[in-house]
Amino acid sequence: MKYVLTYESAPELDRDLVRANFQAHRARWEVFHRSGSLLMIGPFADPRQGAMAIFTTRQAAEEFAATDPFVLNGVVPGWTITEWNEALADVVE
Repeated sequence: MKYVLTYESAPELDRDLVRANFQAHRARWEVFHRSGSLLMIGPFADPRQGAMAIFTTRQAAEEFAATDPFVLNGVVPGWTITEWNEALADVVE
């Protein structure tokens, strides 16, 4: 099981606010990626559709959202976490 964190997009994207918080947002995601709990992250091709990230645990997804500068500083107005049963995954034996 994986956990998909989905970010809502603000009705009017404030590009200055995004730029002001992007480096701190990236630094935060790098911490989770290095720990192995963040597998993928990124915006949808249409920025009006928001963004998503895939985590290995619900706890990591919740902690990320609660501490992400994009959430804390109003870039992202809302988020959800959805449990996901991936069907194809690389298996290392």
